[in-house]
Amino acid sequence: FTTSTLQQESNRKLGLSARETMQVAQRLYEDGLITYMRTDSVALSTEAVSAARKCIEERYGKDFLSPAVRTFETKSKGAQEAHEAIRPAGTEMKTGEEHGLTGRELQLYSLIWKRTVACQMADARLRFRTILIQAADAEFKATGRQIEFPGFFRAYVEGVDDPAAALDDQEQSLPPMVISDPLKCLNLDQVSHETQPPARFTEATLIRALEADGIGRPSTYASIIGTIQDRGYVVKVSNQLRPTFTAMAVTRLLERNFPQLVDEQFTASMEQTLDDIATGEAHSTPYLREFYNGQTGLDQQVKNQEENIDPREACTIDLDGLSSRIRVGKFGPYLVKEQDGESMTASLPNDIAPADITDAMADELLKQKQQGPRSVGVHPTEGLPMYALLGPFGPYLQLGDAVEGGPKPKRVSLPKGADPQAVTFDQAVELLQLPRTVGMHPETGKPVTAGIGRFGPYVFHEGTGYKSLPKGHDVLTIDLPTSVELLKQKRVRSGATPIKELGAHPDDQQPVQVFDGKYGQYVKHGDVNATLPKETVLDTLTLADVLPLLAERAAATGKGKGKKGRAGATKSAARKSSAGASVTAAAPKKAAKKGAKAAPSAARKSAKGVKSAKGTKRPASPKASDSEDLPPIDTDSLPF
Repeated sequence: FTTSTLQQESNRKLGLSARETMQVAQRLYEDGLITYMRTDSVALSTEAVSAARKCIEERYGKDFLSPAVRTFETKSKGAQEAHEAIRPAGTEMKTGEEHGLTGRELQLYSLIWKRTVACQMADARLRFRTILIQAADAEFKATGRQIEFPGFFRAYVEGVDDPAAALDDQEQSLPPMVISDPLKCLNLDQVSHETQPPARFTEATLIRALEADGIGRPSTYASIIGTIQDRGYVVKVSNQLRPTFTAMAVTRLLERNFPQLVDEQFTASMEQTLDDIATGEAHSTPYLREFYNGQTGLDQQVKNQEENIDPREACTIDLDGLSSRIRVGKFGPYLVKEQDGESMTASLPNDIAPADITDAMADELLKQKQQGPRSVGVHPTEGLPMYALLGPFGPYLQLGDAVEGGPKPKRVSLPKGADPQAVTFDQAVELLQLPRTVGMHPETGKPVTAGIGRFGPYVFHEGTGYKSLPKGHDVLTIDLPTSVELLKQKRVRSGATPIKELGAHPDDQQPVQVFDGKYGQYVKHGDVNATLPKETVLDTLTLADVLPLLAERAAATGKGKGKKGRAGATKSAARKSSAGASVTAAAPKKAAKKGAKAAPSAARKSAKGVKSAKGTKRPASPKASDSEDLPPIDTDSLPF
C-alpha cells in the first residue's frame, strides 16, 4: 500500500474516511506494528519480502508462493519515497489476532497484512467459457467463469472484505453441453439499457482523482477530504460526497472573480513548487513573497476584485429550468420567487438535492409555506392538533402548536420516503407514540427505546447508545430480545457483524448467522454463503428456513463436506459450431492489487436484433443545508 491506495481501499472495504484511516494507521505505527504510513513508495525491503514469502509457505503451502520474487517500482512523478510501502513491521509477519488487536486497528492491520502477503503469492488461474446460441437471426451469449487455482485470491481480493465469499462470487458455472446440442427456450426477457450518469465521488475515488491530477500529497489527502466536509462544502450520503448549495455559491464566486486560484493546473504547479522547496531546488521565502505580494499575487487580486463582488448576488444560485432563485442564507438555502409584486420564500429541506429540484417541486414548497402546515386531525387522547410538516431534516409530525415562550411541541420524523401530504390519521397517532419503550434491559434494568431519527429507525439504551435497525425490522413492532441482540453488536461497517444469530448448525454446531452484504442479506455457515430471498422477514426467520439454502449452496460449490479443492472446469463450449475455452493467469498488481475483474453474479445474455431502449438519467445532486424558515426536528428523538 501507498498512503492513497490504503485510504482508498480502507474506504471501500471498511467504510473508514481518509481521516479515520490515518488516525488508526498512526496508532498502529506508534505501537510498532506497521511501517510509516505517509509514503508514495510501492517498494518493499528485502526483509519484508523474505518475511512475506516465508509466511505464505507456512500458511498456504508452496503452491501458493510466486515462483520469483515480485518487485514494484513507483511511476508517479514527484513521489515521496523516503519510506518503503506500508506493510506489517518486523520480520515475522504476524497477523492482527496474534498481536492481540481488536476493532478498527484489527481491521486496518489485517488489510495491510493481506495485501503485503498477497503481493508475493502465485497468480490466480481462471477459466472462461463462452456459449453462443443461434436462433434464427438472433444470437444469444452466455459467459461462465471458474477459478482453477485461487492463487493470491486466497488471501486478498481488492474491494472485498471476505476473500472466501469473493471466490464464490467470482465463479459462474454453465451447464455442460456440446456443439450442436438442441436447446429449448423456456423464457425470453427483453431488457432495456439506459445510459448512466457518472457516479459521484466517494472519498476513495476523489483521492484517486486528486492523485492523478497532481493535487495533494500523502500527508495532505486526509486533511483535504476532511476540510471540505468540515466547512460544509460536501456532505457524505451513502459513502458518496455530494456538493452543497454553499459549495456551489463559493465555487461560482471563485470561478467568476479568481479563476486562477481554482484552476487545477495552478494547484498542481503549486504542489510541484512545494516539492522543489522540500528538496532544496527552490527557496520558500521568495516563492511565498511572490505568491502573496507579487503583481498577480493573492493580496492584489483580492483588492482588485472586492469592490466588484455583490454579496447578495454571490449568495444567489440560478438553476437551469427553475423559475425560482435559490439563496444561501445564514441558516441554509431557501427559495425566492417574485409573484404579483410580492416576494415569496420557502426553506429547502436538507435532503433535497439541487439536481432534483423542479419547478413543480419549488412551487409546491412555496405553496405549502403560504398555506401553513397540513392538519392531520386531533389526537384522540391528548386532544391536541396533529400536523404533517416538511423540515430541514425531512418530513415530520408535530403534536400541538408551537407557542413562543411555551414548551416545545413533540415532533417525530416520518419514515424515509414518506409523503407528509399523504399521512393518514391512524398513521399519525401510531407514529406519535415514538420513541416508545420496548422494555427493560435484562442486564441493566434500564429502558430500551425505539424511534425514528434523522438517519432512520433505531433502538437506544443508555450506556450502549444508538443502533440503526437493519432492513426487515419494524420500529413499531420490534421486540425486546431482538433489540438487545442488536445493541450487543459492535458499531462497525455494515456486513462485518451479523445482524441476526440463528443458532448452531445441526451437522457441526458452528454458528449460522445472517449478514447484510453489498448485494443484499445472506446467511453464512463456515465458508458457505447463501443469498436470502428479497422477501425474507428477519423477525420470523428461523434456522430451519435457511438450512435448505445452505445445503443447496454447499452442494453447488463443493464446500461444507471437507472438500478443499474446487470443482473442475468443463472444457467444452459451444461457439456457433465450434468449442472454445481460455485459461487466464491473473497476477497481483502493485502491492497485490487484484489482477482480474470480478465476474457478474449471473451469466450475461444478449440477443442481436433486440432493440435497447436508451435514455439519459439526470445526475443526482447535493443535499441542502439547514433551512431558515422551518423549525428543526426535536433532537431528543434523533440518534446523533
